[in-house]
Amino acid sequence: MSEGLRVCGLADLPPGEALRVAEVSPPIAVFRTEDGEVFALDDTCTHQDASLADGWVEDCTVECPLHASRFDLRTGEVDAPPAKRGVRSHPVTIDGDDVYVTLSEAAPNLPPGVRASSDFPAPSDQPAPSDQPARSTP
Repeated sequence: MSEGLRVCGLADLPPGEALRVAEVSPPIAVFRTEDGEVFALDDTCTHQDASLADGWVEDCTVECPLHASRFDLRTGEVDAPPAKRGVRSHPVTIDGDDVYVTLSEAAPNLPPGVRASSDFPAPSDQPAPSDQPARSTP
């Protein structure tokens, strides 16, 4: 079994589509390109509070549905305004038909007024590969 957070089965993520994972904070989006590559980014556009999973996937970019900023699926870097900062990218592992994401330890780039919730596990609290529940630390 792979390390990281299991987010879906590969069959649940058709080519050219995205899936929002709200069980972590900030939420992440998992994308599958038409070529079958799978990537994960923070789901919230850095310009305004919009879900990138609702955007349009083309080649290795996703276009924000709100104001058309584009983010590179490989790196999270922004390549079209109005967003000026990229989003975090997260390593993805495919194990059989399972898609796992290892959450980045870097601080997220969230838009003004949006904060990450402490109600969800931090990256260091991800379940171990044995799928045991995470232990919280005081």
